[in-house]
Parts: sequence; structure tokens; C-alpha cells
Amino acid sequence: MTEEVGAHIFVCTNKSEPECLQRRLFGTSKLYADDALMTRSGDLLFLLNISSDVLHGIFQARSDGRKDIAPEAWKGKYPYQVEVGPLGNVQTIENAKKTLQKLGIEWHKPLTEPMTQQLLGLFAPKGSGLIKRTAESTPWGLLAPEKTLARQGRMNAIKATNMLDQEKPTLEATTLWDYPRQSYGKIPKGNNKYPGVTPAFIIWNLLQRYTDPNDLVLDPMCGSGTTIDVCNEEGRRVICYDIAPTRPDILQNDSRTIPLPDDHVDMIFVDSPYGDNIKYNDNPNCIGKISSETEDFYVELERVIKECHRVLKPGKVIAWLIGDQWVKKKFTPVG
Repeated sequence: MTEEVGAHIFVCTNKSEPECLQRRLFGTSKLYADDALMTRSGDLLFLLNISSDVLHGIFQARSDGRKDIAPEAWKGKYPYQVEVGPLGNVQTIENAKKTLQKLGIEWHKPLTEPMTQQLLGLFAPKGSGLIKRTAESTPWGLLAPEKTLARQGRMNAIKATNMLDQEKPTLEATTLWDYPRQSYGKIPKGNNKYPGVTPAFIIWNLLQRYTDPNDLVLDPMCGSGTTIDVCNEEGRRVICYDIAPTRPDILQNDSRTIPLPDDHVDMIFVDSPYGDNIKYNDNPNCIGKISSETEDFYVELERVIKECHRVLKPGKVIAWLIGDQWVKKKFTPVG
């Protein structure tokens, strides 16, 4: 019985495409590392040039996906790589983005069996000899080594070391981030009963984009500790403060004077009050007791951002979550 192979779309530009084809190597950045590392020898691959809007195929993985097969390729910009070879003559599909959209395929997400069937139909019409069907095989069993694992089985094997990974959020690929609930996984992140609790999905996405394992993250307004819980699970070091700590691993401190040296942390996440519309605690110095309709509110937030900038390493990122205020039918543009 022929088992299924996985299928993946890698992306290039006019600038990076020649190196992809000359080296017979596809690569991607840390942002899409998971899909690259999930690739196994024998998988089907397609190459989407987002500059020319052309999809090239069909290729086959000649190696498992791993980091730095050729560290010098693309000047190190795309270190998560897989060696490839063409399956027959490479064909191209123009207006690729619109074609993929019509098929319901998003290039930055894993290909399902139906999606793969549709792509194979574009590149390898029935009767071409590329698609091999047997009574026992699935409709898209194609040139697969007998011992190649099914895609889903491989995903489970990769994630078996951390069962919580099955419930981790998807890396957001647009500017609209929308989440079904405050936390994810089997272990809660923060306390969803805390007033103004931070969505754990946001912190997870920020860590994937802007930090590496063992980086030091700072949250100067930690609230119920969501940042701590996400960082611990993702292998990041973390320092968290709050003017009114809710748990022992949050240090008591006012965010307007952060007790850290200059250029010290790798990323800062701030989820500040939007005004005085929520009661966070009874501390009279809490910024959340100042109305966002007054100048004082913005003066105090400026003190916070200056301290954050001071302790952040050069070239690193501050992510600030803030929103506008709507109280008693009055709109205040805070963010």
C-alpha cells in the first residue's frame, strides 16, 4: 500500500528565486519555520513567486527540512531549508494568487488532502502518468516511498514531545488578529477573571516573531501573569512587574521606574490601562485611576515608554497593547 506524502508551498521573490532553482534548495524565515521543519524527504513541493505571481511545480523534497543546510544561501535570511528536485518538467501557473484563492488555499498554511488534490490536478492532469492510483492508495498517493509517513502522522510525531502544541494558536499572517478566547492549551495563561486580562494568543505571536529561545522578555504591567505563563512554556526568560502583584512570581514595582540597567532586555510587552474605565486594584498610584480624557494620563504613559526604551537592547522590539475608550457613549481615541 502506498502511503500519503505531505505537500507544502514555499515562497520566493524575483530576487530569491534564481538561488532557489540554482541551488535546488527552498528556504524560509523563522516566521514559517514549523512548516519547513515538518517537510520530509519525498514530500511534494511547490514554489510561489509572490513578485511575479507565478506558481512553479511539481518538486519533490530530497531531504528532510532542517536549519542551515546551506547557511550561506540568501545571505542567511532564510535558514529553514529543504533540498529539492523537480518531478519531470517544471511547469508554471500564472495569476497564482487568484488561482490559489479560488481553490481556498492559503500558501502560509499547511496543505490538506483536498487542497493537494486540486494542485496536482492543475500541474498533472488525469492521464499524465504522474499520479499513481491503486485500489489501496488514497486519491493523491503520488510517487511516495513505501515507508514515507502520512502527513498527519508526521505532525503528531513532531509534536509528541509537547502535547500542548496541538492546541497552540496559529501564527497570524495579516494585520487583523482575532482570537476565540483569552487562553489556549490545557494549562491556563493568566487569569481570565482578571479585569482587562491580556489575550495569551497575542503574546505567543509576538514571541514567535520577535524573540528566540532563552531571550529575556519584560512586562512592566503584568496583571494576572499571562506573559509569565506564555514565556515559560515557550522557553523565554521573563521579568514581570506590577504595581499590585496578583501572584508571587510578579515583582511589585511601578512601571514608571523600572529597576533594570540600560540595554538589558530582548523584548518588552506592555498591556497598559486605556483610562480609568476598569478598576484594576486599590493602589492610589495606579495609572488606571487616571482618566484618558486628561493630559495627565498621557504624561504618565510617556514616563513608562521612556523607561521601557531605556532598558531595551538596541534594535529590539516594544509591543504595546492599547485601545480606545468608549464610556457613557463618549469616545476617547487613546490608541
